[in-house]
Amino acid sequence: MTIDYSKNNGLVPAIIQDATTKNVLMLGYMNEEALKKTQDTKLVTFFSRSKQRLWTKGEESGNVLHLVDIKLDCDNDSLLVTVNPKGPTCHTGADTCWDETNDQTFGFLSKLESVIEDRKTNASEDTSYVASLFAKGINKIAQKVGEEAVEVVIEAKDNDDNLFLNESADLLFHYLILLQAKGFKMNDIVAVLEDRDKK
Repeated sequence: MTIDYSKNNGLVPAIIQDATTKNVLMLGYMNEEALKKTQDTKLVTFFSRSKQRLWTKGEESGNVLHLVDIKLDCDNDSLLVTVNPKGPTCHTGADTCWDETNDQTFGFLSKLESVIEDRKTNASEDTSYVASLFAKGINKIAQKVGEEAVEVVIEAKDNDDNLFLNESADLLFHYLILLQAKGFKMNDIVAVLEDRDKK
């Protein structure tokens, strides 16, 4: 890769992203020497503007960033560095330099999980379908998942894509409720799948 170091006194911004969660962890700067050391050691190394020297992340704390990949942007003047972090990234002890937790999320599905959790915790049967399901217990929730699964199979054999997608949404929604009724979330299922992938 041909990097343009000319725009910022020999430095380029390096955006650090968790390879698994896809969360942005921090922003640092690299010069040519820092990039080479990062590639050679597989530990992310920056050029510290305050110390005016190379600085390997975690050299004192032990919270290193293991290199996974480096991509160069379209203007050849900034890097996207994907990593596997060991410990928190920020010097404050936070997971990220924006004081966010480095949890894996699934966009709208994670938002839906939060709504389901809220309805479970702050149950009000008369106003919430989800709360009423939790009130009826695990057997009723499991039964609903079974019913929705059968409906997905039936619609899969027909040619109405709209009905198939709607029944699929119903199945996923009720499955998320069942997961929480059993004390689990999507991250637990992803962990099982990732473990299987390693075998």
